[in-house]
Amino acid sequence: MYIKRKLEEVVLQTAAAFPVVLVTGPRQVGKTTMLRRIAEKNRKYISLDNPMARDLAINDPGLFIQRYAPPVLIDEVQYAPELLTHIKIHVDNSHKKGDFWLTGSQMFHLMNNVSESLAGRVGIINMLGLSNSEILNNDFNEYTTSFDDLMEKVKDAVPQSLTDIFQRIYKGSMPALYSTPQSVEMFYSSYVNTYLQRDIRDLNQVGDMSSFLRFLTCCAARTSQMVNYSEIAKDVDISSPTAKKWLSLLVSSGIVTLIEPYFNNALKRIIKAPNMYFLDTGLCAYLTRWTNPEALEVSAMAGAFFETFVVSEIVKSYYNAGKRAPLFYYRDTDQKEIDLILENNGVLCPIEIKKSGNPKRAAIRHFKVLDKTALAVGEGNVICLCPDLTPIDKMNSLVPVWLV
Repeated sequence: MYIKRKLEEVVLQTAAAFPVVLVTGPRQVGKTTMLRRIAEKNRKYISLDNPMARDLAINDPGLFIQRYAPPVLIDEVQYAPELLTHIKIHVDNSHKKGDFWLTGSQMFHLMNNVSESLAGRVGIINMLGLSNSEILNNDFNEYTTSFDDLMEKVKDAVPQSLTDIFQRIYKGSMPALYSTPQSVEMFYSSYVNTYLQRDIRDLNQVGDMSSFLRFLTCCAARTSQMVNYSEIAKDVDISSPTAKKWLSLLVSSGIVTLIEPYFNNALKRIIKAPNMYFLDTGLCAYLTRWTNPEALEVSAMAGAFFETFVVSEIVKSYYNAGKRAPLFYYRDTDQKEIDLILENNGVLCPIEIKKSGNPKRAAIRHFKVLDKTALAVGEGNVICLCPDLTPIDKMNSLVPVWLV
């Protein structure tokens, strides 16, 4: 069963504006499936996972372009960076929009090659796993804290219980888990092996794969926490520079995201380390050895997983609109903290995330620190497990998590 992706519209808009469209993202998030679904009938398809096609693309890229003349969809283009120069030559001669659709999983090297070879000719689209709204067939746009926007969502949203949410958290966001009944644990076991053996090893950035797996697991156990490279390095028995390099691999390959602290000259006492979140809660649950959603929901990590789920859903909502997620957080040396800050057009909108059905008014007590900045402060949200969208005061609301 195919679940319609919100990014389909973005791909078609990008193809109308650029000769080359590149869809990047982690493995198994549905890049190829989506593109083949919306491709016109005369668009050829070739995967560089095919050894013969890859060999031709590497050793005779000019002949490859003749053999697979556009319009064409080339899958896993990172395996043949030699193609990119020849694609550039072709589009410079033809000037046709949307001739080449490309996918790539190894963003760490791929983006360097693309920026060098196809600058100004390629529209780059970042793709993650399924969002909760896609799974529930809700046509939600990027998340905003506006009460009016949230009220519009209420009309079409499907309410979810605590059990529903943690089942979603445990299962994660990989499309294969929603199209075919299968073991979640077996799927992620295979996924980790594929990620380690095909992507990370191919990047030649990691020598000891067993240490990297421990590092990956260590990061999963710290989801929704502030990054401390020295602590991670100590737990995994690697150096701090290695921990920093390996974390950059996880970020560039779409496994985790780092939310940077909001900086303003008026806020003098902020803590400057980023917060780390896994972008697929199912992978995070597998790595931290949870075997069912019920155990996860009552565990000491339940709050961290709930926060990770909310952050990942907000990030996806912006990716699915073809936009960068304008997310920050706030924490200072006086223990004042705001989980997320949405910055749009010079307006700061604070967000607190609580695994609670009835958060107290104290949940918004730190929002007022933003008044010290020179920017306007917009509406604030407490995203939680409450049953309905409920105003706290004229500027802040309790928001049920199924509206994200």
